[in-house]
Amino acid sequence: MITGAQCCAARALVEVTIAKLARRSGVDARTIESFEQKADEPDSGTIQLLQSTLEDLGAVFIPENGGGAGVRLRFSRSETKQIGRLENEGGMPGSNTVP
Repeated sequence: MITGAQCCAARALVEVTIAKLARRSGVDARTIESFEQKADEPDSGTIQLLQSTLEDLGAVFIPENGGGAGVRLRFSRSETKQIGRLENEGGMPGSNTVP
């Protein structure tokens, strides 16, 4: 489940206002604002709805893994193809071990 800070960061990354997120998710704008400002925490169903709406818009939520929870943008199809091409260039890969 995402935090209010992740919700706010995801909105910034996908360039969507609170009002637009409210319209797309069906969650009241005041609820979103209170969640992001840590003034109130909505029920888990509402948080899941916000998360899935933001994921549909291109956000990828990163769970807590010892380095902190986070959010990033999903790669577009063209970016994924370009990465695939670059990974297959250059011949045999070298060793990644460090002496």
